[in-house]
Amino acid sequence: MRIRFLALIAVALAGAAGAFALVWRPAMPAQAEAQSFDPALIAKGRELAAVGNCIACHTVPGGEAFAGGLAIPTPFGTIHSTNITPDRETGIGVWSLAAFTRSMREGVDRAGNHLYPAFPYDHYRLVSHADNEALYAYLMTRTPVRQDALPNDLVFPLGFRPLIAGWKLLFLEPAGFMPDPAKSDEWNRGAYLAEGLGHCGGCHTPRNGLGAQIADQHFDGGEAEGWHAYAINANSPAPIPWDRDALAFYLRHGWHEVHGVSRGPMAEVTGNLGGLPDSDIEAIAVYVADVMGEPSPERRQQAERLREEVGGPERTGGDADTLAVPPDVAGMPGAALYAAACATCHESGRPLPYGGLDFRLSTAVNADNPQNIVTVTLFGLPPADGEASSVMPGFAGALDDRQVADVLAYMRARFSSGTAWPDVAEMTRRTRSGEHKVVVRPSDGIERAPLNVGVEVGP
Repeated sequence: MRIRFLALIAVALAGAAGAFALVWRPAMPAQAEAQSFDPALIAKGRELAAVGNCIACHTVPGGEAFAGGLAIPTPFGTIHSTNITPDRETGIGVWSLAAFTRSMREGVDRAGNHLYPAFPYDHYRLVSHADNEALYAYLMTRTPVRQDALPNDLVFPLGFRPLIAGWKLLFLEPAGFMPDPAKSDEWNRGAYLAEGLGHCGGCHTPRNGLGAQIADQHFDGGEAEGWHAYAINANSPAPIPWDRDALAFYLRHGWHEVHGVSRGPMAEVTGNLGGLPDSDIEAIAVYVADVMGEPSPERRQQAERLREEVGGPERTGGDADTLAVPPDVAGMPGAALYAAACATCHESGRPLPYGGLDFRLSTAVNADNPQNIVTVTLFGLPPADGEASSVMPGFAGALDDRQVADVLAYMRARFSSGTAWPDVAEMTRRTRSGEHKVVVRPSDGIERAPLNVGVEVGP
């Protein structure tokens, strides 16, 4: 009996030691104050920060760049982003390169605390040491801002950070990017950027009940800041399939003639990517187009017919009064609302990015999930700051929930072959009231990485 008891004690101690080893991470020494960096390294880091869209999560709209404090809604509560300026008291000014690299690859801060995976280290683990060094140089030469971190508001018991170690054990893969020798260098570069710093799957891949991406549904559509991130694989709902050229143009300019303008979180992405070298934009497009694959012959034929319809004579200088309306939808309750509120822009024939997209081409109207078209109808598309841009008024003050549901039902019936959306009025109510939290951004994103600013060495 004594031997059995001692054996149980030994097993328990071994389990406790294993748990401690899994959870515990040591604090790393503070970095000496004086640092200098090669301007070329800082310039490289500036481009990499744009790929990672770092400024989007670490900047409050109208606040100091990279100073943190942005509230990020998650299914588990609200997480506030941290200060990643080189302030020595409240930012990362005392972080060494080793501490920064550990946060990127293991999700552990300098003090040894586990970081929540709202910081996408499950993607950043792929970033090379050289690129981490460049990112570190760029961030450590930003303007220091003294701003304390705001507390997170998470459901119990997720405020207990050691639990994150268990999440990592289940879902965090080893660090490092493994190129595919069967693919081209351009494809591998695109995969490295899209799967690593670009963390495309962070929005465009669905998640399980623990908040981890579902590996076998890669790029099959997800959620981000209250928006639905469409599938960017073979299940893309785009009426005309994306190809390499369309993706590259969209990522560079934030719009495409048959796909519309970027909005929501994607507006920030394209706003930042616009400053990248053409080679990186092309590489990402090559990779994503390959993931999407070639459309089926049937889908290609449908797209060709749609292109002919949209580009036909009725679109040349056409207007809402001359375009035919199918008889089976003309009498729907939303028809008159559509004619008054939507048709003058979306059937004017004025080309993008300043005209309204023909709804026959709209992914939002053709998608199974109506959340994005509800959000855009309510809140519109705010203009970019100080430059010509796409713009759309919001109708939250003009249409009630039932009217929004009616006009969207009309658009769904007229411009797509999909089945009617259920419960749109309720979705509209929840979105309007803030019960469903959604972030609305202008066409180029609310904040943009300072790609057009000269590189500065030192804080």
